[in-house]
Amino acid sequence: MNQHTRFDLPICLAVEEDAFFHSDEIIKRYIPEIIGQKTIIISEEFLIGIYKEKITDISRDFGNAEIFAMNSASFDEAVSIAKKVCVEDIKVIIGIGGGRVLDTAKYAAHISKAVYICMPTSLSNDSLASPFSVLETYGKARKTFECKIPTAIIVDVNMIINAPENQTLSGIGDTIAKHTALYDWKLSASKSSAMIDDFAYALSRMSYDSVYHCDQKDMKSRVFIRILSRALVMGGLAMEIAGSSRPCSGSEHLFAHAIEEYYPEIKISHGLAVALGTIPACIFQGQDPSGIMEFFRTHGLNIDPKSYGITAEMFEDMWLKARTVRTGRITILDDIKHDKVQINEIYSRMVERT
Repeated sequence: MNQHTRFDLPICLAVEEDAFFHSDEIIKRYIPEIIGQKTIIISEEFLIGIYKEKITDISRDFGNAEIFAMNSASFDEAVSIAKKVCVEDIKVIIGIGGGRVLDTAKYAAHISKAVYICMPTSLSNDSLASPFSVLETYGKARKTFECKIPTAIIVDVNMIINAPENQTLSGIGDTIAKHTALYDWKLSASKSSAMIDDFAYALSRMSYDSVYHCDQKDMKSRVFIRILSRALVMGGLAMEIAGSSRPCSGSEHLFAHAIEEYYPEIKISHGLAVALGTIPACIFQGQDPSGIMEFFRTHGLNIDPKSYGITAEMFEDMWLKARTVRTGRITILDDIKHDKVQINEIYSRMVERT
């Protein structure tokens, strides 16, 4: 039995067209008791500029809620928002934005015990429903903190369709990564006393399958956006049920963390870094990566490391560093020797196949 016998699930997951324009009606349907309570909207300056009309409209619907532009996606910022929420008796936090905003707002709600409503402007990773927030601590160093998952998640299909394509591709990358993460989770359970939660495993596998086997290939179609948003939420719930990020994070994520921590000059989103990591992870695990490579090509997700400024030497070093970024996390990297020649071959294959 998993140590987390109790877990939270969102009361509401609404994936609708123009959902942001009637978010108050959606909330009224599911959590009527919070309507009329003091509310604050957390976003970023540039998003408040781009989506002025929508955010002003949401503010009006929630009793002229204060619109607060956060400065950074940091632990200090989340704590300072939580302080404001507690001191001013605010009961509801609405986060509107991408991963940075949502992680900050989610952690601020966790500390202040406010109701948290998550309203993503893009689907770039599965943090929108996860029980974790990744925040800056000192300088650019980041740490993952446990927190409560959102009470409500409202996805506006039209918003996502108009979001930059790279952000949606990033969300696809984070979803497909579950293929190698689940292999590593099983491997870890076979070598330690850690148990696999079958329900969390099944949810994560469904998340992957729903996107990988989706007949609709057009990322801007309403059908695909619905499937992707549900897949990302399923990933978040799998982590909540498992009580860890294991159902969604394996050796491919260690590779992405190595880039974030040791190569901050490489400008690549989390989801795309993870997508790059799934190909070598598949090969290390003895799985055939050609299906996933074909899937990425079909969707226009670029897995050529060179195009992101990653040289063969850097790629090899990233995999070396991946072994050390999260000590104690058992993955395929613990089972195999670091093979420079093999990694160079994989690098060449990824450069050529795109």
